[in-house]
Amino acid sequence: MKGRGLPSLGKILERSLYPGQSICTIVFIPLSAAQSKLNADWAEASAEVIIRRCPVCSQDSIIGHGRRQKQAHDEQHDWITIRRGICRPCQKTITFLPVFSVPYSHYSLIARSEALRRYFVEGCSWEAATPPVKDPQRVADSSTLRRWFRALDSSRPSFSFLRCTVQAFDQCIRRGQVLRHGDGPLSWPTVFPLLHRFWPLRI
Repeated sequence: MKGRGLPSLGKILERSLYPGQSICTIVFIPLSAAQSKLNADWAEASAEVIIRRCPVCSQDSIIGHGRRQKQAHDEQHDWITIRRGICRPCQKTITFLPVFSVPYSHYSLIARSEALRRYFVEGCSWEAATPPVKDPQRVADSSTLRRWFRALDSSRPSFSFLRCTVQAFDQCIRRGQVLRHGDGPLSWPTVFPLLHRFWPLRI
């Protein structure tokens, strides 16, 4: 389940193989990259972070439990290193994810934000709206972009509310308005994470 409305340290996802049996807990690491280096440094800034407070039993009992690689394709990244921890008292395995990499996804939210900008602001075709990625073998196809946008907006006609929202964000960003979202000001890299938090958009 998604922990919406919670502080960033407390955003949790739990994955279960069987009803009632939770086997993995995911905690999103608060953003610590400088805004000026956000696109390049978002993954590196959180790669060494372990939050000691267990979100399940609320004890400061999490210890390191190795690292693994995860896909998070965008213009600066292909595979990123993420940390894992384990809570000894409750035997929970914790996976620590940067805020721009959601579970079970191959593309970062930076890439998805760029696709939103290209399609809804620049008016690009589906093919031209595909965001640039570091690995040329991992270019997203148009059906992937449609799936990303559909996950945000279930309105009819398709994406009608999403289009208006993205264009409104674009005007705010162009005017230099400071809109806060989570750990930093709203900018193009953070547009998709903001919309993702309030999924789904409906009119």
